[in-house]
Amino acid sequence: MRVQAFMFYGTALFFLVTDVVYWLWSKDWTGTTALGLAVGLAGLIGFYTHFTIRRLERANNGPLYEDDPEGEISDAAGEVGFFSPHSWWPLYCGLSAAIVTLGIVFGWWLFMFGLAAAFLSTMGLVFEYYRGHFAH
Repeated sequence: MRVQAFMFYGTALFFLVTDVVYWLWSKDWTGTTALGLAVGLAGLIGFYTHFTIRRLERANNGPLYEDDPEGEISDAAGEVGFFSPHSWWPLYCGLSAAIVTLGIVFGWWLFMFGLAAAFLSTMGLVFEYYRGHFAH
């Protein structure tokens, strides 16, 4: 899966070349800065992906199942993670994020209300399984 990392490295290189050409032709600081941030973002994701895959290969004592040319789909079977089947908290997190965004447009008072709602809904999402009927 190192191909994923090199795709992001290639994207960073493309944005770097585009950034240089854009600066030489336009002399615009705004676009140049945005493209420079895109270079950093693509490079950061490529770096993280590259070294995470390397660490996983070291822990797995060989290539990952995705890289095995003779691998089967069943090699990837197993525990993926825990996903809450009935949680309402993601809905509240999304609604509070919408209130924060509307607060940026319409006024600071709505923004502050949205921040409070976002804080409370995030706390509810994080600590959902630490209290009540579903406590561990």
